[in-house]
Amino acid sequence: MKRIVIILFSVVFIIGMAGLMIYFIIKHDSLRWVIALGGIALSALPLGLLFLKNNRINTPTVIGWYIFVFCSIGLGSIGGFYDRFKWWDTSVHFYKGVFVACVGITLYKMFIPETARRNVSRWIPMLFVLSLAVIASVLWEVYEFLGDVIASHTMQRGGNTDTMYDLLAGLFGGIAIAVYTGIRKQNV
Repeated sequence: MKRIVIILFSVVFIIGMAGLMIYFIIKHDSLRWVIALGGIALSALPLGLLFLKNNRINTPTVIGWYIFVFCSIGLGSIGGFYDRFKWWDTSVHFYKGVFVACVGITLYKMFIPETARRNVSRWIPMLFVLSLAVIASVLWEVYEFLGDVIASHTMQRGGNTDTMYDLLAGLFGGIAIAVYTGIRKQNV
């Protein structure tokens, strides 16, 4: 089932982004065809999971990835939601914090044996998932900064204020999942 979901979502997103890339090349929209090309690469990433001998990444995590790609690349950058809706950027960053923290839960369960998890303080998984969310937020802001310096000059239109709102949104998304992790430690 998981293989089918990965293949189905990957193919649909890759074809959709390739179609958008061709459309924007024909329209001579040099910024958006490059964004669509990046969307193709991001849509293909989960296909790498098919080559793992023992893929323990769960289906909701894969679907969550495609929600992120659709909201950030599809609607946000290509659809212009970042320009039309001031709250869109912050919402995507909040979702990213939640998503990465949830990936942290998956990684924690994958790499820490269940017998060891029982004896671990609830603070350890809480700090782990929060740290991943914060690191992802910082790396995303570095990406936006480098994108502005190298290419577009449109990713951080609000400058420092935009960066701080984005970091806070990612932090709060991570905190929400960290609290959930602490409360549900035995079942996480």
